[in-house]
Amino acid sequence: MRKWILLTAGLVLGLSVRAQQLGVVNISVCNQREKPEYSAEMVSQALLGTPVHILRTGGEYNWPEVQTPDSYTGWVHKDAIRYMDPEQYHAWNAAPKVVVTSLFALVRKGPSEKAATLSDVVAGCRLKYLGYQRKFYVVEFPDGRVGYISRKDAQPESAWRKNLKQSPEAILETAQSMLGFPYIWAGMSPKGMDCSGYVRTVLFMHDIIIPRDAGPQSKVGKRIERMEELQPGDLVFFGRRKEDGTPRVGHVGFYLGEGRFIHSLGLVKMGSFRPEDPLYDAYNTGRYLFGGRVLPYVNIDPEIQTTLTNSFYAE
Repeated sequence: MRKWILLTAGLVLGLSVRAQQLGVVNISVCNQREKPEYSAEMVSQALLGTPVHILRTGGEYNWPEVQTPDSYTGWVHKDAIRYMDPEQYHAWNAAPKVVVTSLFALVRKGPSEKAATLSDVVAGCRLKYLGYQRKFYVVEFPDGRVGYISRKDAQPESAWRKNLKQSPEAILETAQSMLGFPYIWAGMSPKGMDCSGYVRTVLFMHDIIIPRDAGPQSKVGKRIERMEELQPGDLVFFGRRKEDGTPRVGHVGFYLGEGRFIHSLGLVKMGSFRPEDPLYDAYNTGRYLFGGRVLPYVNIDPEIQTTLTNSFYAE
């Protein structure tokens, strides 16, 4: 689990602190790094269409340091972000959107499966909705590129919200749709996820925004101390206890019910707390700490929001 990334000016040379600037992620999955350079450790990711605050620039190529709607910060290559003034930023947020619903898809240059590729996209990406042509939605990227995405891979945001389900059953169906997907440190998309990125990705596909890392995730909603009180859809937290008994959370997954859980560790897989279960996971059972219930607290706990209530999407 990573620490909250808040870099000080002394860490990187050549920083330029600027009056607040705004932007929107312009590529399918944008890598956020600890420092403004390609060789720096990746700390998180943000999806296409995500509104961000640009805090400062630094490095040889003027990388922006951005803050995402979950309050995470990291350095990104400038080509991954479309800079916007407040009027443009507000117009982007207010415009009708198409939400990508397939785990992976392509945006093409024409309304045909044979048309050249304009970009890849993943579940949760958002594009401006311009209309439809035959079996394709016409969409616009933050930088103004216009493309076409199959109607089987996306939905207009209005229809998506109408059909949106935030039940434990729906959440867990999405979680299990990514079984076998690879673990990637700091990953937060179907292309690869770490443990907390997996939880964050699954919930975001149901328009639920929670903190990025397992530690902060363990502090929202309601803590469930007794394993026998866990319900399907609860989060399960793992780690170690300090000498004084204080838990140090280092891993997270979803509780499936009947003693089983699903998480990203090496790859997205299921495990069990029950020794008689073929999926019994002795290692993680031994470091289990407690559970957390988040679904009943969407837009009640201030740290569990949606894109309708998060301020980054409303400005």
